Amino acid sequence: MGNLCCCLSPKKEKKKLSKRFSNSTTQQSGIISSSNRWNRIRNPSKREKIEDMHIQEQAIAAAILLKQHQQQQQQNGRGTSIPFDRSTSLRHSASSRKQSLPRSSSTRARSSTDPLLPPYQLDAINADDLETKHFVLVHGGGFGAWCWYKTITLLTEAGFKVDAIDLTGAGVNPFVTDSVTSLSQYVNPLTNFIQKLDDKEKVILVAHDLGGACISYVMELFSLKVAKAIFVAAAMLTSGQSTLDMFTQQADPDGLMPQAQTFIYANGNDHAPTAIELNKSLLKDLLFNQSPTKDVALASVSIRSIPFAPVLEKLSLTDENHGSVRKFYIETTEDNAIPLSLQQSMITANPPEQVYRLKGADHSPFFSKPQALHKLLVEISRIPSVQSTCT
Repeated sequence: MGNLCCCLSPKKEKKKLSKRFSNSTTQQSGIISSSNRWNRIRNPSKREKIEDMHIQEQAIAAAILLKQHQQQQQQNGRGTSIPFDRSTSLRHSASSRKQSLPRSSSTRARSSTDPLLPPYQLDAINADDLETKHFVLVHGGGFGAWCWYKTITLLTEAGFKVDAIDLTGAGVNPFVTDSVTSLSQYVNPLTNFIQKLDDKEKVILVAHDLGGACISYVMELFSLKVAKAIFVAAAMLTSGQSTLDMFTQQADPDGLMPQAQTFIYANGNDHAPTAIELNKSLLKDLLFNQSPTKDVALASVSIRSIPFAPVLEKLSLTDENHGSVRKFYIETTEDNAIPLSLQQSMITANPPEQVYRLKGADHSPFFSKPQALHKLLVEISRIPSVQSTCT
């Protein structure tokens, strides 16, 4: 959602057509030899088509199963926790960097020959030393709880408790996106979830994209229930600021976002837009430029329009509540939706306790760098509370 809504009139974009060329086989005297037939079967372009179709079929099937599972969880009144298979993406190590703010970054480049590294295990961490082992994951604009399936799996396998929330009009939530009229209404499933926690129970909130504004809203209401807040390529705003305010600071009228977005005027063209729809043909370049094909296919059948009212609403935050929660930011270096420069601008305006960097991550690191993201989440969970540090 970076550079979001730099103008209120949708732009028409021309769809670029990709061309794929394949080697042709020759026929001599109307007879094709067995070796020629074998070459045709092994033609790389055709094999690639078959593999892509197979991957897309698997992703669509996974999306259907995911939605069915989420609906069952929703009926039970709980967040989503899905036992999907572990991602085959690689985990990358993190090293600290000396900058104006404490930073940690993943340094190893992706390699198909690297072995799959096991996730951090909670028993090795010593759960008694953790302030909380409960993560609550909050998706970004257009996404849903489904986008966290790799993170849910890795954290659950490591022994953490994990809940992923579908906000109003997102994921499998049945509410019509065009009818969302405020940030509080959009965040309502999350506030209800936090409100039902036991009095002494605390959680670690993890937000992506527009979800950053959502957890800031919740931090103001329930500061005593939030141990830490982690912003992953997310809107980290100051009081009196809206998501639109922040994103338009570095709006590029020729960027991908203006090309990809179409405004929906459910109340008529003489009123403000009610939602934003993203052109699915541009999703990969905008949100998933480093992500696996199977995850792009999953997103293409799962992503929904973005309610516009929450993007417009300015936050009212206080130092006593919102300011008392420990904040951490995870940068994504290959982000085409919220560019690194915009992320750093938010960090400068509203400094968190520590900044981490995921090298090679696009706007959706839960797809492009799931193992590296998992490592950073666990690392942040291990940072001792201020009270235990004092004692």
